[in-house]
Formats: sequence, C-alpha cells, structure tokens
Amino acid sequence: MKIHFYKYQGTGNDFVIIDNRNWRITDLPVEKVKLLCDRKFGIGADGLMLLNPKTGYDFEMKYYNSDGRESSMCGNGGRCMIRFAYDIGIHKSNYHFIAVDGEHEGEIDGNIVNLKMKDVNGVTEVDGDYILNTGSPHYVKMVSDVMDYDVYHKGMEIRYSSEFAKDYGINVNFVEDKGHDEIAVRTYERGVEDETLSCGTGVTASALVSYHNETGYNEVRVITKGGKLSVKYDRIDDNNYKNIWLCGPAEKVFEGEVEMKP
Repeated sequence: MKIHFYKYQGTGNDFVIIDNRNWRITDLPVEKVKLLCDRKFGIGADGLMLLNPKTGYDFEMKYYNSDGRESSMCGNGGRCMIRFAYDIGIHKSNYHFIAVDGEHEGEIDGNIVNLKMKDVNGVTEVDGDYILNTGSPHYVKMVSDVMDYDVYHKGMEIRYSSEFAKDYGINVNFVEDKGHDEIAVRTYERGVEDETLSCGTGVTASALVSYHNETGYNEVRVITKGGKLSVKYDRIDDNNYKNIWLCGPAEKVFEGEVEMKP
C-alpha cells in the first residue's frame, strides 16, 4: 500500500512522520521502519513517528528509532510532532498529548516550538559524570573543546559498556561549558548508533547537570551541530527538577508518498 509521509526536522534531528488518525497503520515491523529511515534506500531519518488519535488528548506520539525499535521519548521529535499537528489542522494555543513517558504539553511561538518535558527526580554522579532520565536515559560527560572531541568512538564505548548493555544501552552526551549560561552539546544516540546533529532529551539532560548547583529558575542556551536550543527549568534540589521546557525551531522539510510492501 502507498503511505503519505512527511519529513520534519528540529535543529537537524530529522523524522519521518505519518498521520495515523485513521488507524491505517496498526503494525510497523522493525524492518519496515529501518527501511523508511535508511538514508540510501529509504526516505532517511533519525527516527519515525506516528500521530495516533487518543481519547482525552490532542494526539498520541508513537516513536521508533531508526534501528526499527519502538523507543523512549524523543524531545526534538516531540517538538516536530507539535508543529506537524498544527500543520495538519490541529490548531491549539496549548497542546496536550501522550507519549511513551507520559503526558506532555506544548506551545508554538512563531517558528519556535516549546515542549514541556517530564520532571526529573534523580541524578546520579559517577566519577564526575552524570546519569539521569529526561524521558530517555542519558549519560553526561563534561569535556573541553567538544567540537573536536571523538564523539563517535567515545560515545560508543560508554553506550555499549557492560554497565548499560542490559538495558538497551544509554545515550551519551559530551558537554562544553561556554560560560554565561551557555553550553555546547554533542550526542551519541542509541538506536541511531551514531552522533546526531541534535538530541532534545540529551540537550535537556546536559542543561540540567551543567548548572547542577544553582537552585531556582534557570535558562540555559544550548549550541548543537544542528542549531540552537534553550532549556528552561526550576531546580528544586540536587535530585528534583520541574517545569522543564525544551525550546527551539522545528519545521517541515518535505512530504511525499512511499510504497509499503507487505
């Protein structure tokens, strides 16, 4: 059957999106998702999302990594999904949707899409590095000259380490403190098995731990290889962060049709 698809990106983190409000797609095998996300034989993307109907919500966001597996929350994916919902006629001043990690809110302000992330109720420090879950599990390591850092090999080493292998691995972020509430972040993403130009949940995790000792309201500007984001949040204490918002651009790239072979 032919499927109409849309391609969206948020700071270079790109996604295939399918409007599934008619429940035309009830099953997406791993190999089909992998093919659609393949940059040589398919459409090409870091992930694939279905916009499903859901009683009590504006929509449900169902997310798959480019390896074909249904995965944990994707922050930039969530922001792209909000923009997509608006573009297909779901016009709201405030969006309320459900994803794999629970309920989310969203807003559109011009070309900026704001996504409310889940509260964070635990940060573990290990030898000066940090582990936390912002909808997806993340490892955060502070480094110097992050744009010259070997993210691919160093990220793979941590992602596949015995400590995390049993839980499908972990996303790995390398962060440089630029001063004046600004950081630069590069992320090795599990499920993509490579560095992505931007990772929303990773940017969020990196922003929280970069100003780990500053109680109260914070706004951190974040530089990624794909563009600029900001993270706003209230730090309650070392292990509690609330009212977390991931903010940045998200836009449609193109749309088309693809044959989905049985």
